[in-house]
Amino acid sequence: MLGKITKSTVERLPLNAVLWDQSLVGFGARRQLRHGHYLLRYRLNGHQRFITIGRHGMWTADSARNEAKRLLGLVASKIDPASERVRPAETFGAELERYLERKRPSLKPRTITEVQRHLRIHSKPLHRLRLGEIDRRTIAVRLAEIEQDSGPGARNRVRSSLSAFFAFAIREGLIEANPVSGTGKADEGPSRDRTLTKPELKAVWNALNADPPHAGGRGRPPEEGPFSDIIRLLVLTGQRRAEIGGLRWSEVDFERGLIVLPPERTKNNRQHELPMSSQVRAILERQPRHGSEFVFGRKFTSWGNAKASLDKRLNGMAEWRLHDLRRTAATQMAELGVLPHVIEAVLNHVSGHKSGVAGIYNRARYTDEMRLALQLWADRVDALSQG
Repeated sequence: MLGKITKSTVERLPLNAVLWDQSLVGFGARRQLRHGHYLLRYRLNGHQRFITIGRHGMWTADSARNEAKRLLGLVASKIDPASERVRPAETFGAELERYLERKRPSLKPRTITEVQRHLRIHSKPLHRLRLGEIDRRTIAVRLAEIEQDSGPGARNRVRSSLSAFFAFAIREGLIEANPVSGTGKADEGPSRDRTLTKPELKAVWNALNADPPHAGGRGRPPEEGPFSDIIRLLVLTGQRRAEIGGLRWSEVDFERGLIVLPPERTKNNRQHELPMSSQVRAILERQPRHGSEFVFGRKFTSWGNAKASLDKRLNGMAEWRLHDLRRTAATQMAELGVLPHVIEAVLNHVSGHKSGVAGIYNRARYTDEMRLALQLWADRVDALSQG
């Protein structure tokens, strides 16, 4: 059919319908599955040919029309647009790899993994576009799609990674402005401050699977594996889930009774020596050795499925997150009379008593105080679970 190609006419196209522009011969739009696409029909050397310009949303009607005019100019010069090759350095995808190589030495492995997921997977529709073609509208559309598919948190994390990438492109002289500027951040809701009550903590603890570790015993979902023992350690130590889920045997010092996390495995890039309570030692000692460097056989990643399985056994307990266990441990230790600087040392926080100038001159590790605090807390957990 023939008509004027605009944003609204493209978005109203029925599935598989093609609209040819009434003012620019050969410029068209087609609806395929969820999205519309702009295309160009042209004749060269007696043969009719087609070329796709790009997806609606990534291209506006006006920018696609301008690209169609440019391509028709090539046709007039006897150049086939289909044979035109964009220099790799002009595309998002090619510059992305150079950016990642540049950033890798300065980022922690966990951080670079997140950035790679943001830019390689979430931003994949941008890879074939010239950097100069990516405008604010292009970014806004992609961020909206990410929010719809993966939630507001994912949108904001990807937005941050994209902004850093385009800032790099500006410094390299590839573009003049950052297309992420002016795009909106999603509202992720109020900051989390939930701690589990004593009855809730008891419910979680008693809902953990009692099967032998790694045995996949009766009733244990296959995706759960060692999840129950990981949760027990999160409760007893107050550490972050990635630190415990990825715990290596080389980080467990039974002789000194310490878990020693190297700088590259901590959020603040500082080595963290955490004393073991007798309960933590018992959990670690009962883990089977399978020749793996990881305490739990592998780096545990099935958090979503395993947490959902646990929640089903909790019979409708109010929404909670694994990170709430860290906050709960800190709160409960404070109620037991543990001093704030000792709790900070347990959590490996560099704030308060250990920040700024105080942190430079106060190098005390508080190992003995931490050991007493963690044993006191572990004994309280035992009493809660059995009471």
